[in-house]
Amino acid sequence: MVLAGCATPQQSERGPVSVDNPLQIVATTSLIADLVDRIGGDLVDVEGLMGQGVDPHLYQASEGDVSSMTEADLIFYNGLHLEGKMVDIFEQMHSRGSEVHAVTAGVEESELIASEQFTGSLDPHIWFDPVLWKRAAVMVGETLAGSDSLHAEYYRDEAARFGGELDSLFAWAAGQMASVPERNRVLITSHDAFGYFGRAFDMDVRGLQGISTALEAGTADVSDLAEFVASSRIPAMFVESSISPRGIEAVREAVRARGFDVQIGGTLYGDALGSPGTAEASYVGIFRSNVATIVSGLSANVQ
Repeated sequence: MVLAGCATPQQSERGPVSVDNPLQIVATTSLIADLVDRIGGDLVDVEGLMGQGVDPHLYQASEGDVSSMTEADLIFYNGLHLEGKMVDIFEQMHSRGSEVHAVTAGVEESELIASEQFTGSLDPHIWFDPVLWKRAAVMVGETLAGSDSLHAEYYRDEAARFGGELDSLFAWAAGQMASVPERNRVLITSHDAFGYFGRAFDMDVRGLQGISTALEAGTADVSDLAEFVASSRIPAMFVESSISPRGIEAVREAVRARGFDVQIGGTLYGDALGSPGTAEASYVGIFRSNVATIVSGLSANVQ
């Protein structure tokens, strides 16, 4: 219905891309906006639809969002149903001639994690493994190069340069995570978004909700997780910046009722970046913040 009043994108000549005439790009999440901006630099003008603290699983596009996408040269989204309520819009935009690209298309299916809740579905949270986010960076660089051949070498070089930063980030994170005691290497969060992180850094990851926040946790979910935390004596659980802390707080109360006082280890950045002007306003910033928070929260000795 939102698309009904929007014209088909004009296929007119936009002129050569330059700093004064950048590619007009729409990105769904703040993470993808950051990625495209990092690779495109001054040659792209990126509009992110979802700001800080916005849950992409529940996001519904406005008429203004669709208008922005219609006028854009390129649209980047995550894919794998992260933006669950926008799937039909992406398909319609593509059928009307818009260039619509999923950054997860840069990752081989064999590298993806299957969902336990949704048969046939794959975990969309690839950015929690810098190796996979590097694949997404290459995909973005190649897509920009295909749309602007004049600066193709620049985009590819920037994607490679950012890939080097991600290699360094992975090595740093691996060193930090190695300090967490073996018995404490369990990451409990509001929803099951950290599966790729757990696989990359040898952590057992358990989310109160599944890979999509569209499914609410029930009483049995709270009880089962509380029983696990109390019996395993996990020192800390973590809330997420884009999800209400009520679920994790309910688990904590249920753990206390079982005679164990688990701590809230801090807030992790899950599906969105932090506030503009902070270190957490970039992908590298939230990844470093998450690692520091996890290491601090799980390094406590519990008797």
